[in-house]
Amino acid sequence: MKLKRILSLIALTGLCLAGTIQAQDAATNAAPAAAETAAPAAPKDPTLEQRVADIEAYVNNGARTPDVNSKIPGPGPGHNAWQMTSTALVLFMTLPGLALFYGGLVRKKNVLSVLAQCMGITGLVTILWWACGYSLAFGSGDELVKGIVGSLDQKFLNGVDPYKTGAGYYWISDAMWAMFQLTFAIITPALIVGAIAERMKFSAVLLFVALWMFLVYFPFAHMVWSTTGLMCGTLNKEATIKAIDFAGGTVVHMTSGWSALVLCIILGKRKGYGKEPMPPHSMVMCMIGTGMLYVGWYGFNAGSALGADGIASNAFMTTTLAAAVAGFVWAVMEWAIKGKPSVLGFCSGIVAGLVVITPGAGFVTATSSVIIGVLAGIIPFLAVTYLKKMIGCDDALDTFGVHGVGGTLGAILTGVFADEKANAVLGKAGMDLLPGLVGNQIKAVVLTIVWSVVATAIIAFIVKATIGLRVSEEVESQGLDLAEHGEEGYHG
Repeated sequence: MKLKRILSLIALTGLCLAGTIQAQDAATNAAPAAAETAAPAAPKDPTLEQRVADIEAYVNNGARTPDVNSKIPGPGPGHNAWQMTSTALVLFMTLPGLALFYGGLVRKKNVLSVLAQCMGITGLVTILWWACGYSLAFGSGDELVKGIVGSLDQKFLNGVDPYKTGAGYYWISDAMWAMFQLTFAIITPALIVGAIAERMKFSAVLLFVALWMFLVYFPFAHMVWSTTGLMCGTLNKEATIKAIDFAGGTVVHMTSGWSALVLCIILGKRKGYGKEPMPPHSMVMCMIGTGMLYVGWYGFNAGSALGADGIASNAFMTTTLAAAVAGFVWAVMEWAIKGKPSVLGFCSGIVAGLVVITPGAGFVTATSSVIIGVLAGIIPFLAVTYLKKMIGCDDALDTFGVHGVGGTLGAILTGVFADEKANAVLGKAGMDLLPGLVGNQIKAVVLTIVWSVVATAIIAFIVKATIGLRVSEEVESQGLDLAEHGEEGYHG
């Protein structure tokens, strides 16, 4: 019986194998026929005229020729190379630029805490951006809240293809668009660190930033820069507020600056503030950080042209002029009022000029940028010197005075000086945005201030009620470096 069963199994196995081989042979023989039936006809090569038109579009950083099987379907090498360079430059603004700029301005017992906060924010925001932040800001699916928040269709960067274009602009890789915008998302909350330096717990900083990104940054990135955003005048014909923001006056500087003001008020003043001197421990470090910010800002502003074209060149020029003029004017103001032009004054003025020109860098002409630089050297200087005392807040490193006031000033001045000679999208050949532009800029400013202030207050009180905002008085006296990170910036 056992032998019969074994023979039966062998026979059955043989039949199965034979059937499988026959099925494979049949499938193999049938595959070419099925492929011939199902496969569409190979697309025809474009004509010479179509190929030339595509190359012209690439050279001019314009729209691709429609309905053409392009011979250069992926990212355009030159424009994409500039985008990669710009992305690196914007990251350079935070690490090490902002870290050194802020690090030099605090007392030496807290220098590492500032560096740690900048690096911690970089890691945290990157994780959030990958998980869902990019999708909430620029997701291409159905919006969660129309005009305000994007979709979750591209969570975990699903569908963000390095070999495809169009998510950001015609000739840059979708992956580079996502990474370029990530660097903006990183530096924005890092700017807030300047207002709360030397007294906020590291854990509280991270929790605050995590909540702030969802309630403030992701919505504003969508509203101002998404093709369906309610304040994106340059891309959305149906925008409720037809405002313009070339590189982040509202999205970056106003949201962080006004949020910084609210947070530092709720957090309270540093121990001994106003009673004991708290000078910067290293103006050399601060100046080096300023230089890094200046250089990195070319990626921030000229990179926002999304290609190596004339608009990028204009933004490069206006950024250079405004920053240099503002740095000089701030120092002269200080010289006239206080008797001496300080290195801190030059540094503060340069950063203020960079902030104020940011929203208009690609929309204004050279002469306008010089005027903007003069105003950037005066108004933020007055805010830092007098307004801060009037408010009575301990904005430790003048984040509100430079970024809040400067960003607000820049957004309004962009409406005043915007010129279609600098960018055709402003004129009738583009989106026809100049009529009523100042009014729309003011509307955008008001919305940004109200939203940022309310959201920040809510988040700050949530963090305060759960894990607390401040370090203990003992830790504050000792310094955050040793107490929070177990390290010292200097020895001996």
